[in-house]
Order: sequence, then C-alpha cells, then structure tokens
Amino acid sequence: MDNLASKEFEPLKLENQLCFTIYAASRLMTRHYQPYLDELGITYPQYLVFLVLWEKDGVGVNEIGCKLYLNTNTLTPLLKRMEQLSFIKRIKCCEDERKVLIFLTDKGKDLKLKAKNIPEEMAKTLNCNLGKAMCLKNELDQLIHKMLK
Repeated sequence: MDNLASKEFEPLKLENQLCFTIYAASRLMTRHYQPYLDELGITYPQYLVFLVLWEKDGVGVNEIGCKLYLNTNTLTPLLKRMEQLSFIKRIKCCEDERKVLIFLTDKGKDLKLKAKNIPEEMAKTLNCNLGKAMCLKNELDQLIHKMLK
C-alpha cells in the first residue's frame, strides 16, 4: 500500500500545497508577461525595477530591494545590467558614499510610455475580473506581510 494514500499523509500531496500553487501561478504569470516585455527588450525582474523607478526616480538600492523583497546581492547585478543597457544611472550619494542612488535615463523614462498598456493587456489576456484580482492581491499582500514577521 502506498503510504501517501492514507489520510495521515493527505497534507503532503502536491495538490494540497499552497506554496506550489503560488509558485506555479508566479511562473505562469511571468510567462504571460513575457511577450510584452520582449517588445520592450527587458526581463520581468527589470520590469519590476522600472515599476519602482517610474513611481519615484532617484531611490536607493536598499529601497528598491525592500519594495521588491530582493537582497542587494541579487539586485546589484540586475541594476548593473540595466545600466549597461543605458536604462538607468547608478550614482553614489553625496552625503553617504556607501549609498547608491538609481536614476532613470531618458531611455528608461521613455520606456514608461511604451509600457503603459501592459497592465490592461494582461487583464485582457487573462480575462480577469478586476475586483476578484484585487481581492486575491490583497490576500497575498497579507500573506507576504505575515511571512516577513
């Protein structure tokens, strides 16, 4: 008899794992974004950095990392690549040289106009009810907040 068949091991089934559902949804969501991002010549992680900078330009690496839940050692190579592509400038802060501020270049600012329809296009692609999507987002935000404690 298969040990996983018993009720005792029901929680170990893949279909009962919240973590897998979130993981699969994340991967599939990223895949749906890919055609739009390919048109812009950027990756999904770069898109997330742009979202932060389009909201507020000239922020520190640590602030971007906090907003995206990324460590500096993950974010730094991403930012270096974006700088090589002339999307951003990394400038040491005058008051504290350990702090690096990230600024959009004109090329990075221009991308905002090209990207402005992505959220709407994604909603159409996913045939998603906005109200239900926002409820799910709020629940996931609460889950993230609990996990950060």
